[in-house]
Amino acid sequence: MIGSMQLPIVLLPGLLCSPRLYGEQLAALWRLGPVLIADHTRHDSMAAITRGILATAPPRFALAGLSMGGYLAFELMRQAPERVAGLALLDSSARPDTPAQSQRRRALIALAQRGRFADVPDLLFPVLVHRAHQGDAALRRLVRLMAEETGPEAFIRQETAIIARPDSRAGLAAIGCPTLVLVGDGDELTPPELSAEIAGGIRGARLVVVPDCGHLATIDQPRQVTQALVEWLRAATR
Repeated sequence: MIGSMQLPIVLLPGLLCSPRLYGEQLAALWRLGPVLIADHTRHDSMAAITRGILATAPPRFALAGLSMGGYLAFELMRQAPERVAGLALLDSSARPDTPAQSQRRRALIALAQRGRFADVPDLLFPVLVHRAHQGDAALRRLVRLMAEETGPEAFIRQETAIIARPDSRAGLAAIGCPTLVLVGDGDELTPPELSAEIAGGIRGARLVVVPDCGHLATIDQPRQVTQALVEWLRAATR
């Protein structure tokens, strides 16, 4: 029981995403507790990134991660489940990388290594936002800016960690904290059935499918995502 105490919130960004990924949510979340956006750029394995996050995180906190942030959240639940009071998994997957996915990642790594990192966000953009938002110039600028803030070296470390991530499905049943699983209905990278699989494996998890929304839900449909996160945090602090 947290009672009336504020619960710290740790946010885990996705691949090639900076703190701007959660920019639209911060004003609402900040009112519910202190917010920390974790650094996921300095190591090339899920285990090492997570150890770094735990070293600077509060003793107990609510945890939310999108995409790669979800993969990290699963690793954090393996390393320190007692520290997590609530879990939100946005547009993510409990499954390991498929050979085809890893091959595409290695091609992007090679592009960055050849000095063409600036091409990467534009190549990814069509699968990051809903098809109805493909022409949104502001969203495209935001995706490019977050990539610039991440940089090629960190991008390569992130992709290396993602390729080698473990299968998290076996650990779903052990998750006992209030859990939100959210996904855009048009998410092409981690389709809704993968979130349904996660929610089905975690007892009491709430599944939210956001209409007209792609993979980067926090920027594609920010209001709906903020509302879902606020409701989840209130449940986690009861």
